[in-house]
Amino acid sequence: MDFIWFIIIGGVSGFVASKIFQGHGLGLFVNIIVGIIGGILGGWIFGLFGLKSVGLIGGLITSVIGAIILLWIVSWFTKKKK
Repeated sequence: MDFIWFIIIGGVSGFVASKIFQGHGLGLFVNIIVGIIGGILGGWIFGLFGLKSVGLIGGLITSVIGAIILLWIVSWFTKKKK
């Protein structure tokens, strides 16, 4: 059952992060992947500061922040040079 929650939270957080960062969604599959990786990244970053997310809302906030950071890092490496 936890796996289903990871997918749901990953999809929602990936969608929210892509809307905040780029202004549009990236598609269901990419949103889920970005959200799940963002959750791992956000949990790691929060852990560095001694913070821990608790509950569904805490996990969602952590995932969204991690996904925004992930999208920012990816956009940094994929900028087109003129």
